[in-house]
Amino acid sequence: MDRATEFDRTMMQRCLTLARQALGRTSPNPLVGAVIVQEGTIIGEGFHPGAGQPHAEVFALRQAAEKARGATLYVNLEPCNHYGRTPPCSEAIVQAGIKKVVVGMIDPNPLVAGKGIQRLESAGIETLVGVEESECLQLNQGFIHRITAKKPFGILKYAMTLDGKIAATSGHSTWITSPASRQIVHQLRSACDAIIVGGSTVRQDNPHLTTHGLSDHNPLRVVMTRSLDLPSSAHLWDTSQFPTLLYTQIDSNVKLQQQLLTKGVEVIELTEVTPTLVMENLYQRGFCQVLWECGGGLSAAAIAEGMVQKIIAFIAPKIIGGIQAPTAVGDLGFQLMSQALQLKNVTVNYLNPDILIEGYLQSEQ
Repeated sequence: MDRATEFDRTMMQRCLTLARQALGRTSPNPLVGAVIVQEGTIIGEGFHPGAGQPHAEVFALRQAAEKARGATLYVNLEPCNHYGRTPPCSEAIVQAGIKKVVVGMIDPNPLVAGKGIQRLESAGIETLVGVEESECLQLNQGFIHRITAKKPFGILKYAMTLDGKIAATSGHSTWITSPASRQIVHQLRSACDAIIVGGSTVRQDNPHLTTHGLSDHNPLRVVMTRSLDLPSSAHLWDTSQFPTLLYTQIDSNVKLQQQLLTKGVEVIELTEVTPTLVMENLYQRGFCQVLWECGGGLSAAAIAEGMVQKIIAFIAPKIIGGIQAPTAVGDLGFQLMSQALQLKNVTVNYLNPDILIEGYLQSEQ
């Protein structure tokens, strides 16, 4: 973006920082931050806290008040130009007398998709689009995927040893990675709407699936199980603080279903418990980003059905061995190395002693 100045980029980074304050809370809406600047000084800023509440631009305009006239507005996502739960931000910007608007990225929502920019320009407001665009796209990857693919953005996260095992032959897996890696996982959870595990994870690990106090936002805990062959006592069945949703086959283990319902677990019976049907249901709930923290069998099914867009792998410098020890991804039916799924836009970070590898399947980024 050759027209953008270093100051423009700095202000857009501020927008992104503000937007992140609502991580995991805005679905089905995007994460948005806004900053208003008059003569090089910030006079108003805000972020969108959640669906049904005012947009980031509104909070920034309220703070700036009369000083907004003739000022520049920065926002990481194109201002809306339609009536939803709230009035269009483009009209509020015009009415406030803003002189220039700097936008990080165009809104992929067909209800907006450039119309907000057109409205501003028709009112004589100068616009600059695409400042820090790559970071803006990444921040709202869940929202973008929800709009374009009509399903939540799926992230598969796993921790494995250097020889590719996610547990010992016995199933024991506590702990593969370091406390530093686990803290990153808790941060990742706080940015998601739901965490999905399978029945084997409940039986083997008895997880809590929370952010462990790192954030006051905890995603919905989701269990997928066809037979519902699960223990009647598990951390996930305690819904006093955090909700749990169970997907199972129709009429499976009715006695346990009744017990779980009395504990506050939400139970949904499906004709078939598949990643596709589960993600369709989570889409209907308004979710944007879902974290898969499951075993190899369910991971393979989620990948095969196109329900995973990003891989986050923690690799510990340990060797556990074991021919029967479970691996992160089960059978995908591939026979040739040429069939292997190639990750794109890969990043590698060293966490001492672990290694974190992130990359995208298909062409999401």
